[in-house]
Amino acid sequence: MPSDLPILYSLQHCPYAMRARVAIFRSQQPVLIRAIKLNNKPPEMLALSTKGTVPMLVLPDNQVIEESLDIILKVLNDSDPHQLLTAHGQQPLTDIIAIITEFEQGFFVAVEAYKCAKRYQETNIMECRQACEVYLQKLEDRLTQHTFLTADREGLLDIALMPFVRQFSKVERQWYQQSPYPKLRAWLNSYLQSAMFTKVMAKHELWVDGHKDITFGG
Repeated sequence: MPSDLPILYSLQHCPYAMRARVAIFRSQQPVLIRAIKLNNKPPEMLALSTKGTVPMLVLPDNQVIEESLDIILKVLNDSDPHQLLTAHGQQPLTDIIAIITEFEQGFFVAVEAYKCAKRYQETNIMECRQACEVYLQKLEDRLTQHTFLTADREGLLDIALMPFVRQFSKVERQWYQQSPYPKLRAWLNSYLQSAMFTKVMAKHELWVDGHKDITFGG
């Protein structure tokens, strides 16, 4: 197995890790993927990062990138055959990153609260859902203008937000299926039913079990 490839420490269902894997898949550049469990992190990973969160990308020179958006930008700046970083017309990339940051600070937090409200059967689940809907409406409005969030082709904003919209959709499935966001549902379904998503969500043997290097992407 090649030893000069970047190493991605990843968790199968973590939305941050998921969007990093989507970017790597779209970059068509291979990495070695190491699947972990949060309660049994490999010492090789912890030796490189006291933060110990996923995703974590270790470059061949041992440089460590610990934020999923930084991983996305790194791999797509290295290789972007689908031109995801330019799928927003004349709008600067910094504007797209600002939108992603807005969603990270608002929508992602609201989705987590919504999940907790459902899990613990709290009485404020409707309020939590409505806090998420402020952001869903923004995405629905974008999708009335074009097929994807910034253009008629996939871009950075799509892959950065998709795993979190997926999280939202799973909290109250029946409500979501009847929700007033038909274009958003169609957009998300196009991902969930794709061959790309199947590959990105493939389950891998845990690194600590066999220490096997598994090539992903490329």
